[in-house]
Amino acid sequence: MIKTINLTLKIWRQETSGAKGQLETYHASNISTDMSFLEMIDTINEQLTLDGKDPIAFDHDCREGICGMCGAVVNGRPHGPEKGTTLCQLHMRHFSDGDTVVVEPWRSRAFPVIKDLAVDRSAMDQIIQAGGYISVNTGGAPEANTIPIPQDTAEMAMDAAACIGCGACVASCPNASAMLFTGAKISHLALLPQGKPEAARRALAMVSKMDGLGFGNCTNERECEAECPKEISITNIARLNREFIKAGFFSSIM
Repeated sequence: MIKTINLTLKIWRQETSGAKGQLETYHASNISTDMSFLEMIDTINEQLTLDGKDPIAFDHDCREGICGMCGAVVNGRPHGPEKGTTLCQLHMRHFSDGDTVVVEPWRSRAFPVIKDLAVDRSAMDQIIQAGGYISVNTGGAPEANTIPIPQDTAEMAMDAAACIGCGACVASCPNASAMLFTGAKISHLALLPQGKPEAARRALAMVSKMDGLGFGNCTNERECEAECPKEISITNIARLNREFIKAGFFSSIM
């Protein structure tokens, strides 16, 4: 037997980036606990469309926790109450019948609201673009043992590469800092031989771009680590700081 619940939803509605937004109340009835959070919003939007009303705008794509497109603050927590879970993987069984659920967009000067729950996160793309490319010759895949990499180093690099760029770290940080995201991207390549040649330039360029886009600075509050759906460690922020300091030192004496 399929279990269903009834919810009261307070969802942020904002027509455009410059418009004044507000929370509007919706009643979601007979919501299957097997639905994902996004499927629940789909159900509400279907009814709004049938009623001739404007559906709720929200970001989504793969709905498999891979692309990093989805994201909203649910009851004060980015991606909702479950640890290590994206919004599209959050299921309604984690809510109880009669709950009131407040849904808001990411909050950051660097993430202007496009409409409702959809925000412009292109600032994160600009940070990645500032990092540039690595100078590795293209061609066929090299033999795996050509460049031996210690297992623990490879695992740290891959843990950093797990970042999907969803922006939950920014949304959870009281300073709206993107240090965990930037740290993960810098760590991934700084740990591997392929990323060494451009390591200094990459660190300086990415941090400069991050600051220029209006993100705040890190004060080690650790909300970013707690709310990251891929559980990226703040040790990557420490590595970013080391790479940045090294890059600044060497660039000043070259």
